[in-house]
Amino acid sequence: MSSLTHNSMTNHHAPGLIQQIGETLHVWHERYRTRRELTNWTARDLHDVGLSWTDIAYEADKPFWRA
Repeated sequence: MSSLTHNSMTNHHAPGLIQQIGETLHVWHERYRTRRELTNWTARDLHDVGLSWTDIAYEADKPFWRA
């Protein structure tokens, strides 16, 4: 085989796939982080945004991969 890369052997999908995986991991990390942060809010914080402790418990109990 020559030192040139043959076009049929090049994976053109890898950069897009790697980017999608990175974006998915970022979304999952943000969900995990924000759900944990919600558990530290005060009753006043919750009242200000119209949430209850039940809402927070429901959200915090969801796994990071679930929207």
